[in-house]
Amino acid sequence: MEIQSLEHIDFDRLHRGFQAAFCDYAISFDKEELRSMLERRGYVPRLSFAAFEGDEIVAFTLNAIGTFGGVATAYDTGTGTSPAWRGRGLAGEIFARALPHLRQEGIGQYLLEVLRSNGAAIEVYRRMGFEVVRELDCFRQSVGEIAPCQAAPCRVVEVDAERVAEARAFLDFRPSWQNGIESIVRGRRGLVCLGAFDGAILAGYCVFDPVTGDVAQIAVRPEARRRGVATQLLGEAVARMKAAAVKVLNVDVRDSAMHSFLANRNIAPAANQLEMIRVIGNEERN
Repeated sequence: MEIQSLEHIDFDRLHRGFQAAFCDYAISFDKEELRSMLERRGYVPRLSFAAFEGDEIVAFTLNAIGTFGGVATAYDTGTGTSPAWRGRGLAGEIFARALPHLRQEGIGQYLLEVLRSNGAAIEVYRRMGFEVVRELDCFRQSVGEIAPCQAAPCRVVEVDAERVAEARAFLDFRPSWQNGIESIVRGRRGLVCLGAFDGAILAGYCVFDPVTGDVAQIAVRPEARRRGVATQLLGEAVARMKAAAVKVLNVDVRDSAMHSFLANRNIAPAANQLEMIRVIGNEERN
């Protein structure tokens, strides 16, 4: 067994390793779904590492690179180990192998999310130097179970990702990595960006993936709130969904307004995650 970079590993082999690691999980990604997810999150093969048995991947961490909170950041966009290889500390070995390469790239911190119910993983991350920075709620609901959305007096049209980026001040909390502006710009090919206009003024926007049902962002200009703009945008998004369910992932637990909005639309809590960060940029090099 050896650990090496994924820089020269073909995508088919990566996909096989990903499927093997999550074969006993309630998730599944076909090749194009995995490719789209990695593109949107900013996956960098050169700075990602895996453990190999022969030619096959038995454990991996897929690192994305970007900025978060104004700091150059590596983000764990996927860590997995095939069932037969679990319990051997491979995730920790892979992380240790990646660290010097990330430092050399000028990366200042490492970011990940972990299910709050996964106590074993949280303890491992704590031992690796990670600290919890905030708590995030995830929501999911079948399209047919979402409360009807009444129209508001706005004109809703598609806009480009750059227009959404200009309106980021509408948000009340910092989006998680996969829902941030950088992610939206990277993944624009698979996303739909809707803008709600009151005359010539952008009153709100919604960004979603019609294939997966993922709602990345929905936000309304402060002075336009409580007029049904978000409800109208969600209704337009749901009408365009190809997925059977809508997912709103990683809502800051302190954002009471978004929690109330989702509850009113009958979009139910599905999971709770911890966002964890380890500072790496100022550590002594080994």
